[in-house]
Amino acid sequence: MPESIKVFAPATVANVSCGYDVLGFAVAHPGDEVIVHKKAAKGITIRKITGDEGRLSLDPAKNTVSFSILKFLEHYRLDTGFEITLHKKMPLGSGLGSSAASSVAGLFAVNELLGSPFSKMELLPFAMEGERLACGTAHADNVAPALFGGFVLIRSYDPLDVIKINTPSKLFCTIIHPQIEVETKDARSILPRQVLLKDAIVQWGNVAGLVAGLMSDNYELIGRSMRDVIVEPRRAMLIPGFEKAKQAALDAGALGGGISGSGPSVFTLSKDEHTAKEAGKAMLKVFKQLNIAGEIYVSGINKAGPQVVG
Repeated sequence: MPESIKVFAPATVANVSCGYDVLGFAVAHPGDEVIVHKKAAKGITIRKITGDEGRLSLDPAKNTVSFSILKFLEHYRLDTGFEITLHKKMPLGSGLGSSAASSVAGLFAVNELLGSPFSKMELLPFAMEGERLACGTAHADNVAPALFGGFVLIRSYDPLDVIKINTPSKLFCTIIHPQIEVETKDARSILPRQVLLKDAIVQWGNVAGLVAGLMSDNYELIGRSMRDVIVEPRRAMLIPGFEKAKQAALDAGALGGGISGSGPSVFTLSKDEHTAKEAGKAMLKVFKQLNIAGEIYVSGINKAGPQVVG
């Protein structure tokens, strides 16, 4: 078994429009990289972090890349020690599952160094603990797709029931990260505490339609189903230009889109790479008109999850 390893874990889009807290998917890029070395002494050390502008803690108990590993080692009573270098290659606080990518990369790397004794499903609860550290809730709609790849449905948390869904082969994702800040706590605080039955019925139908569209490679059904009548109308007010940017992408040929996680990133899905690029240009133009800079990522869907890259 190797003494060190480098692992990439992908960014993710959570909610996927109508699937609040129950759907997510992984993208080919961006993502995070970790380099993990075995060490003689017990415990976890974070040697270095790059790409975070000094915002992340080197304390293993306060960083998701190490906290999930600590929980994993504690649960299985493993005495092996590890040293971690984390390269953040995606923006923090972007709604792209930055903390989830770090947790998944670290756990996957450690499992590989131990000879892969644990399945991805066995690693999932510990990756979720990283999310608990990051935002106070051990949710899975970012870590599950980052770990399993592709589209993932979280059917239940008690008991935990996670299902990987088919990914249509021609599907491409466009993500634009506008240079504005949306606090997760703010994005959650404005959500309705009660939902009208008529809205719930629309939402259930759209979630079912989206899953059916993905399973059957029905791109038109995917597009028709990507409509959120509960969460997106509230969160849209936190992202200037969101509605216009989304409509511009649809006019450029995108199937549908929405807010990635709690924002501020906005995503769309398209049935070819050219359309995905045109959707990105259209969205960027809208934000530029508002004097908001943004980064664009056009990517296929990552079907594999984390990967050993060195």
